[in-house]
Amino acid sequence: MGARPQIAVVGAGECAPELAEQARQVGEELARVGAVLLTGGRGGVMAAASRGARAAGGTTLGILPGADARQSPPNEGVDIAIFTGLGQARNQVLVLSAATVIAVGGGWGTLSEIATALKHGIPVVLLASWRLERPDGVAEPLLQRAASPQEAVRIALAAATSGSPDRGW
Repeated sequence: MGARPQIAVVGAGECAPELAEQARQVGEELARVGAVLLTGGRGGVMAAASRGARAAGGTTLGILPGADARQSPPNEGVDIAIFTGLGQARNQVLVLSAATVIAVGGGWGTLSEIATALKHGIPVVLLASWRLERPDGVAEPLLQRAASPQEAVRIALAAATSGSPDRGW
């Protein structure tokens, strides 16, 4: 049996209830397929995805910006908290630890996570998230859009399990 795929869910620390519900469903679906959920460990999309994964019996890992729980209290759905002391630079640790990234909604921090993933060859699935295109108009093969949480997880899992020897999957 191989390693369980680590899939990051990224999105804003505060979000509308509709996005939170989509993120919760993504977390739940990831747990059902046996993936490890990685998030930034805070609120909004991150908390909703963590709650969904935990409720479905999954494993959740939060990569937090502060040096300890006083600086960065993890959300209640985080099983394993990694305190980095890196602030927003922790986004790179989060993304580079994932086989695939699912972006649910999001703001500027989410956009930076998407860009970091693509720059490092990590597939990204957009769910109610940024509308992006390359300046040359060529389709970005590592970037896909999903219409539902279930489709986002299906696409992300397929990308994660198709394997990349240099990423360890």
